[in-house]
Amino acid sequence: MTGTPISDNPIPADIGELSFEQALAELDAVVKRLEDGKGKLDDAIASYERGTYLRRHCEAKLAEAQARIDRILVGSDGTIAAEPFDA
Repeated sequence: MTGTPISDNPIPADIGELSFEQALAELDAVVKRLEDGKGKLDDAIASYERGTYLRRHCEAKLAEAQARIDRILVGSDGTIAAEPFDA
């Protein structure tokens, strides 16, 4: 098989517009469809590819959230650092 790996392709616009919760719900539905094993091979491949984009989108949203809750520290010498939030 030739072509560009999915991991190198940008996330489709329709997926990029989804909230984390919407993308996760759709990813869950994709996984359930694939686990059922019913349907055509081409449909399963398309679902798998969409699921891969949904997973990447969810991971990006989680990384964004983590960056927003990292605690910013200013040292006595004025240096700035981020410390992961520890709940």
